[in-house]
Amino acid sequence: MGVPSRPPTLSRRRVLVGAAALAALGVTAAGCGDPPPPPDLDDLTTALDRARSDSRLADDVAATTRGKLADALTGIAAQRSAHAEALAEEIVRMTGRAAPTTSVTSSTGALTTTTTASVPAPTAEDVIGALRTSADSATHAAGALSGYRAGLLASIAAACTAAYSVTLAGAGGSR
Repeated sequence: MGVPSRPPTLSRRRVLVGAAALAALGVTAAGCGDPPPPPDLDDLTTALDRARSDSRLADDVAATTRGKLADALTGIAAQRSAHAEALAEEIVRMTGRAAPTTSVTSSTGALTTTTTASVPAPTAEDVIGALRTSADSATHAAGALSGYRAGLLASIAAACTAAYSVTLAGAGGSR
């Protein structure tokens, strides 16, 4: 047999280059995962869900009323729909993905018929309550945010407050 070869020598330079390569690999691997959601996302998603819900509710009540109240509710539904659109656009801007959609599940068969018959039709009072809740929620969230998002939610809170305290009150809705 021949003379055994000498083990390779490691210089500090090789060790440092190897450590840098491992660190770069670790950063690259961590970058491949989904980034955590922005902290403001929950507030915006909640406001988006409320805007969509308020718009549907106002439309439903407008369909069962007439005159000034129906016109006011139709306007409120359109306004809340515009709020939902602005919130969805901001969510897309901040996440790079489409805004979440809410899914409503419904039962089928006799249970649906029984449930529907026992639930009273929504009223203008229900719209006022929903708008109050939305205004309070947006006001609270705006206080915790800054910049454009705070302004967006503060504007939504003001619009909801004006809708239930001025528009509906002036159109014959109760307070």
